[in-house]
Amino acid sequence: MSTCWYRRFTPGGTQRLVLSPVRKLNRRIVISPPLINQRQGIDLRLDRWMRQRVWIVNSIGSESLSEGNCSPCLYTVEEKEKKDSLKQSIVVEEEDEKVKVDGRRRRDRDRMVEVLLAGTATVIMGVGNRVLYKLALVPLKHYPFFLAQFATFGYVLVYFSVLYVRYRAGIVTDEMLSLPKTPFLLVGLLEALAAASGMAAGAMLSGASIPILSQTFLVWQLLLSAIFLGRRYRFNQILGCFLVSVGVIITVASGSGGGLSLKDAGIFWTLLMITSFLFQAADTVLKEIIFLNASKQLKGGSVDLFIVNSFGSAFQALFICLLLPFLSKLWGVPFRQLPSYIRDGAACFLNIGTLSNGCEGAPMLPLLFVIVNMGFNISLLHLLKISSAVVSCLASTFSVPLSVYAFTLPLPYIGVASSLPPGFLTGVAVLVSGLLFYSWSPSSTTTTTTATTTSLDHPHHA
Repeated sequence: MSTCWYRRFTPGGTQRLVLSPVRKLNRRIVISPPLINQRQGIDLRLDRWMRQRVWIVNSIGSESLSEGNCSPCLYTVEEKEKKDSLKQSIVVEEEDEKVKVDGRRRRDRDRMVEVLLAGTATVIMGVGNRVLYKLALVPLKHYPFFLAQFATFGYVLVYFSVLYVRYRAGIVTDEMLSLPKTPFLLVGLLEALAAASGMAAGAMLSGASIPILSQTFLVWQLLLSAIFLGRRYRFNQILGCFLVSVGVIITVASGSGGGLSLKDAGIFWTLLMITSFLFQAADTVLKEIIFLNASKQLKGGSVDLFIVNSFGSAFQALFICLLLPFLSKLWGVPFRQLPSYIRDGAACFLNIGTLSNGCEGAPMLPLLFVIVNMGFNISLLHLLKISSAVVSCLASTFSVPLSVYAFTLPLPYIGVASSLPPGFLTGVAVLVSGLLFYSWSPSSTTTTTTATTTSLDHPHHA
């Protein structure tokens, strides 16, 4: 038994405080002051004080409210409202957090779908690019430099036309166009070196060997990413790169039963093709750096990919013109004979005149190569923009088995299809296993759904 204050209500409306022991009651009901006002004609004053109280009243049947029947409030309405408000805020925060998590998962899912679609388009365009690359050199076997020049200046015209349309549409802004041009200049230089060396070596190598040698692109890219982007890779990724290198070595060491083999072409052309992929890897890593720096300079925005393509192609054309003496010597064309070389190449490309002998397939095949190569470059750059350079490389390398199989088919203008010796197939098998090892993510690693689905998109940084 304890004591407490309680109010005594009388029919006259007067009230006084009485100190009295509180007895344990059998039954209680909670009523509010307005409910008391409605019973027995009792008139309560001090409305403000009463609105902040909850009254505990014994259930006394039909008896009137009398002395001792009302005990003091156990807690105020304000405290109850605070507790209810706190609970409600916690519930709202939990719901907001759930909405944010669901939104992140939905964005990650949409991003994964976008990357998969872009990767599929890159694989398809990559197969067509590799096949048409070799087919285009059938009529222009003696004029690879002309094909490179035609493609380069064609890219400049098309890219800047698209860039102008996108600028007029408001997609490309003045802030994007004001980005520093020095990185684009380096992109143009690397692309010029890669195109020139690749065209020269590609004319002397067999069609099935080019996709295999292109896998050195992955090795170069990982090395350059570690050096310039400070990235670190897991053991399975390093093992995958090692297997890719072994696959390339096995391929180089083996011959080809039909057409020119890597041995027949000579070590110089093989090394020149590998060097061309070094230039391409450096170019890709530099473009990823451009996108990363542009995101900071544009305060979270993204530079339009046609800005990168347009200015890169323009500087590429410039450097090819500056490197003409060196390039002409590389191809065995004296510099003073270069004008006549370009004139003969144009005649072969158009397939007209007396020089058109041996140029069957032109201009259709070179034009198809230029169109598909342009689409491949755009899809590859888009994939690089939404993911990373390594993911774009993996998508490109995934097209290797399809390209190798395509060169074993009876393609027009090539003649006898390439026959693959056992050593060649072994090299392809080791190479593909290396790609699988690289893309494999250990299941023992505890990661969130987002980290798991985008592990290839965001390599680890040191």
